Parts: sequence; structure tokens; C-alpha cells
Amino acid sequence: MAEATKRYAIVTGANKGVGFGVVKQLASKGVMTVLTARDEKRGLEAVEKLKECGLSDLVVFHQLDVTNPASIASLADFVKTQFGKLDILVNNAAVIGSILNPEAFRAVPSKKLEEVDWNEVSTPNYELSEECLKTNYYGTKRVTQALLPLLELSDSPRLVIVSSSIVKLLYFPDGWPKEVLSDAESLTEERIEILAKKYPSFCINCVCPGYVKTDINCNSGILTIEEGAESVVRLGLLPNGSPTGQFFIRKELTPF
Repeated sequence: MAEATKRYAIVTGANKGVGFGVVKQLASKGVMTVLTARDEKRGLEAVEKLKECGLSDLVVFHQLDVTNPASIASLADFVKTQFGKLDILVNNAAVIGSILNPEAFRAVPSKKLEEVDWNEVSTPNYELSEECLKTNYYGTKRVTQALLPLLELSDSPRLVIVSSSIVKLLYFPDGWPKEVLSDAESLTEERIEILAKKYPSFCINCVCPGYVKTDINCNSGILTIEEGAESVVRLGLLPNGSPTGQFFIRKELTPF
């Protein structure tokens, strides 16, 4: 069962990139953190890297495929059995909904995410767009629903959803059906505002960590993993009474 003063966190999609950075920073601050990944081998390798940093007592791995209800249920059972509660949930697992052209991406002169012409650096793919919705929206929704009862047992529950300031353009370039574009544009706002109103004792926020150098943008970003993770961890560790139901770009509060 949970110790009275111990805090427990889960980070989805955390074997690399911003998710990995978030796990490292949370553990470094004394938070017992569950690093999750769809691929067990990659997840365990990520945990080994953190052990080399002296964080072996504060990081544990659990396999999680956010598109698989059985996998989600297994994670919830693990946390309930091992910790008895959950204090911080960081929904970071995501995939991109188009085929990227690495050379075109790296040739973009602008280093501002919102100024990238995604139709020049990516090719629409319907199968990938379906996977994107299944992972980024429905997967996030199911993971959150499964873990809400454990978050309710916390004295300071925190839910952080990692998103993008250009979710529509990043995942669904021009040419997709209007209903798909509409869904992509509204998902972040819908899930944050509804949850924040339903759970007023929680601190629930969405954050774009910025143009971070990761695989999802062919490593063309300008921020380091550590810099991107810092914005996410800040929201996970906000004190009680902090803003909820908001969208941040890094540390800046931004309208949806």
C-alpha cells in the first residue's frame, strides 16, 4: 500500500523522447514513477538507462498499449496492488497521422513549430490517421478513465495531457475528410474542459512542450528533451489551488 507522504506517477509512451525525460525528472524529485511503453524490450532498456543515473529505486516499468483495453486494465491493477493510489498521470503516448519526409523536414528554414508547412514535409495516409485517433484520443481517454478511481484517492491528483499547439496540422494535413479534421481540432479542448468541470478537486491541464528535438519531428526541433519535459513536470507538480482546465504552450497559459 502507499506510504502517506509518497507520491506515485505514471507516464505513458515513456521509453524515449519527452516521456522519458518526464520520468527522469519526476523520479529525480522523489516521485515513484511507472515508465510505460508499448514495446516491453524498449521499455526495460529505458529503465536500465535511468538506473545508471541512480534512479533504480524510483522507477519501475509496466507494459502499456493504450489501444488495448486489457493492457490498460493490467496497468490499473498493478498500480492499485503496488501503490494503492495514483497522484500524477501524464498522458504522453502519441503517434503521428501522416508519413514524414525527413529531408524536407530538416530543410525547413523556420524553427517555429506553427510556421512549418506540414503539406510540404508530410504525406497524408488514411491508415496512419486512424491509428492516430485511436492512440492519441481514444487511447488517452481510456487510460484516463481506468485510472481516475486511483487518482481520486490522492490528496493532490494531477492529470497532464501532452499535446501540440498545432494538433490539426501536425496530425492531419490538408486533404482529409472534414469530420476527421473537426475531431482533431476539438479533442484537446473537449477532454480537458469536461474533466476539469467533472473533477474540481483535480488539477487537469494540457501542455505543448514546444518544438522539442524528437523522432516525431525527425529530430529537427530546437529544444532539448530536458527542456520539453520540464514544462510537463511543472504541471504534474503544481500545488493545490493551481489553474485547471487550461492549455499551456511550455509555461505560457494559452487560449484553446
